Amino acid sequence: MRRRPIAAVAVTVFIFVVSIVIYWAMESQWFSVLALVVLFASLAKFYLPTRFTLTDRKVVIKSTTQTIAKPWTMFRSFYADRNGLLLSPFAEKSRLENFRGIYLIFGDNRDEVIRIVGEKIAEQKSKTATSEEIEK
Repeated sequence: MRRRPIAAVAVTVFIFVVSIVIYWAMESQWFSVLALVVLFASLAKFYLPTRFTLTDRKVVIKSTTQTIAKPWTMFRSFYADRNGLLLSPFAEKSRLENFRGIYLIFGDNRDEVIRIVGEKIAEQKSKTATSEEIEK
């Protein structure tokens, strides 16, 4: 939110406008409050701080409400864009990777994150290739 204050204001205004429209359309305070809560909860990552930690063995995502830790062995590929990086459990592009992967948001450390993730994914690929050769 600190990095994009204009977007934060726009999203906040949008949430309140939707809540007001629902109040007018349904004439119910409860539906209006429910819409407000649901929209805020769905955008909690945008409003509340999230910390990403890359260790030797795992990726840790800590937000206000939960902590998720996934081992590097789970990931087979990654795709970087302007705002972050998608860690995918699939070796090839798949439509499911947005649902099964993890999206890491860059801070001011884009190049460092890409380098570390690239090294870890390369390690996993070499371990997978080695284990496949042993099985043959």
